[in-house]
This record gives sequence, C-alpha cells and structure tokens, in this order.
Amino acid sequence: MTLWTQVDSNKRKTWILMTTFLIVFVLLGWLFSYIFNSKWILIIAVIIATIQAFLSYWYSDKIILKTMKAKEVSKKDAPKLFRIVENLSITAGLPMPKVYIIEERQPNAFATGRDPHHSAIVVTRGLLDLLEDEELEGVIAHEMAHIGNRDILLQTVLVILVGAIALLSDFFLRMSFWGFRREENSRGNILLFLIAILAAVLAPLVAVIIQLAISRKREFLADATGALLTRFPEGLARALEKISKVKVSLKGVNISNAHLFIENPLKGSKKYSFFERLFMTHPPVEERIKALRGMNI
Repeated sequence: MTLWTQVDSNKRKTWILMTTFLIVFVLLGWLFSYIFNSKWILIIAVIIATIQAFLSYWYSDKIILKTMKAKEVSKKDAPKLFRIVENLSITAGLPMPKVYIIEERQPNAFATGRDPHHSAIVVTRGLLDLLEDEELEGVIAHEMAHIGNRDILLQTVLVILVGAIALLSDFFLRMSFWGFRREENSRGNILLFLIAILAAVLAPLVAVIIQLAISRKREFLADATGALLTRFPEGLARALEKISKVKVSLKGVNISNAHLFIENPLKGSKKYSFFERLFMTHPPVEERIKALRGMNI
C-alpha cells in the first residue's frame, strides 16, 4: 500500500464512522421524540452538549497544559526540537505551533489547540532523551498531522454527539421512570417503548465505542500523513517501538486525556481481547508499526 492510498483509506473509514454516528444520533432523537410526541428532548440535549463542547473547544488546551505541568520553551532552550518543529511546519504549510516540554521520564507527545493558528506541540523529557533525530522528526510530524487534519475540531464534534446522545438517553429514562409518558399523548406502542428503553441504555455505550473507533482511525491517519511529511515512515516506526517498550507512569494522565498522546500513556498489556480493543484510545502499536513499514513512497 502506498502512502497516498493509506491516507485515503483512513479518511474514508473515518467518514463512514462519522456517518454511522450521526445516523445513530438522528434515529435516537426521532425515536424518543416520537414516543413523547415532543421535539424538546432533542433540542435541549443538543443545546447543552453544544455549550459543553464549546467550552471544551476554547479552554481544553489551557486545561491540559496546566494539568500536565507543561512549560513553554524557546528556540534557545531546545534548539534541536525547535528546528525540527520549524522545518516540519514549513513543509506542512502550517503556522509554527508553540512548543512545550513536560519534565517526565515517560517518552510521549501530543498536540493541542483549537486550530492551526492556536496550536501547541508538547513532548516529554523522556522522549527527547530516548529518540534519535529521525525518530523525533517522525513523532513531531505525526503531531503536525493532527494539527493539519483538524483532529481537535473533530474531537469537539464527537464530544457534542456523545454528549447529546448521553443526555437524550438520560432524559428519556428519567421521564419514563417518573411517569411523564402519558398514554393518551403517546404515539408509540408498548413494543416501541421497550425498544426505546433498550436504545436509551445501549446508545451511550455505542456512542463511546464509535468515538474511540474514530480516534483510532485518526491515529492511523496521522501516522500516514506524518510519513508523507518526512518521506521516511521508518523513523516513526522505530520511535513507536522504543516508546512502547518504556513502562513508566506519566503524572496528570487519565482516561479523559489519554487519547491526545501519540502512544497510550496508560500502559497495559500487549495482547488485547476483542472487547478490550473496542475501548482502546489508540490502535495496538504493533499494527501501527506494521502499517508504517508496509507503506511505499
């Protein structure tokens, strides 16, 4: 598979998952509104979820940088790192992002910011100490790809959808529990109502699974896009190998921000069951390395 076909394939799979997500949301909203004969359930859920996502979009970068105790550095502080970021930002045609370092031993990195003009690339001290120049370049190219591919915007859209589905389900279950569904005003029969109850219970879980699946596809896409920038997929492949072998903890990381990093900072087993894979924030590193080494320039 060539680099270009890999990129196209991952984009296509992402859009298929996004379309599935939207279909689930629309069907759920229609079902609940139909049973209660009211559009307000859907409207209120969308409004609340949008407000939450808006706040996340504007302030999440500041929160994560503070949580991880990341310190902004200048070209004088980290000349090699700055040179790599500058060169790749020029190659990608993107504004120069701010550069941060976290004084932690675990080798890792992530990108944040609401758009390319307000972006930042963050690396740990362990990453700088561990990787050679070509490997570090591969990691930075991966993070530049996230910025260029608007993955932060996509994550915001996902937050809106997941939040809206969760709120829809919660509203429906609460209204059902408290007996707000009046039989004379309900157009749904008993079977449809039972289906709606089941959907309300399962929909948030399905939404999270689809969100994580999209996140994993965007990691593959960032790998392929980053390889296009450097024209050297082996650099990132070697970097991922080295990063995955270091088993040390990283302070400030939890399940809500682990998806940001180039490799899952919550280290676990290399062998995953089918159900474990559904809830992974990152693809297995072995699959990413295999995909990178299978690309042809």
